[in-house]
Amino acid sequence: MFGWFGIPAFGYPQSRNLEVIHYPADAPSSGRRPLLFIHGAYVGAWCWEEHFLPYFASRGYDCYALSLSGHGKSDGGEALHYLGIDDYVADVRQVVESLPVEPILIGHSMGGMVVQKYLEHYAAPAVALMAPVPASGLGASVLRMMTADPWLFVQVSLMHGGGADLIDSGVAGRAVFSDDVDGDLQRRYASRIQGESHRALFDMTVSNLPRRWSMQIPPMLVIGADDDALFSPAMVRRTALTYEAELSMLPNLAHAIMLEPNWQRAADVLADWLARQSAAMVGA
Repeated sequence: MFGWFGIPAFGYPQSRNLEVIHYPADAPSSGRRPLLFIHGAYVGAWCWEEHFLPYFASRGYDCYALSLSGHGKSDGGEALHYLGIDDYVADVRQVVESLPVEPILIGHSMGGMVVQKYLEHYAAPAVALMAPVPASGLGASVLRMMTADPWLFVQVSLMHGGGADLIDSGVAGRAVFSDDVDGDLQRRYASRIQGESHRALFDMTVSNLPRRWSMQIPPMLVIGADDDALFSPAMVRRTALTYEAELSMLPNLAHAIMLEPNWQRAADVLADWLARQSAAMVGA
């Protein structure tokens, strides 16, 4: 039903292979473009395989999920901290060019920032951003955590610094999960958490923020979670306003939208939007 295949990345000192998990459409439709899912920080393509890939494949979409360089089974782990957002954009472009039809891009958190930066250089038929890093960067989120939940800020900082042995998984879980995610499930997900690039985090804070004026904005959906401890509803709304995007704010969901028990509420919103985009593309 699925598999992963190596795709050589470009723009690096040496060739690397990228993990791409593929769920073919259960009943292919000529009017539906493939979907390419881009994960956030500290995870890999596996986060989409839990629910979203089978859900959208069952609805006629050819689904792909990429592990960015240094993540999941992709090459680049030895150089992770030297990889920046532009390198991740190059990963996305390489996968896009390998597909027979240009896909709709769906990015979560850091993946949402990668999609924003992608649009500075390339066109896309449509994009969706889920709980995205704001167009203004991580600064406001860091300040919010420092003032509202200092211990959570300490735990997230330990994740940045690689202090895995010092992390309180229960506290750190507050950053991405709602209370609906039970402890066993949190621990299972936590066992798959990995390091994130220091350079990419710096890029998303100050050094490589999106340049709205250099983008051609396609149809865009922004999905936010009301209980997101990282990016407040106001931050998500500002990102949607920046791009004049359609906005859907969902209650009773936290940051890791695709792993929450109520994940299907977000998937249903995305599916409805995709159906409308597909109809518009066919009619164009």
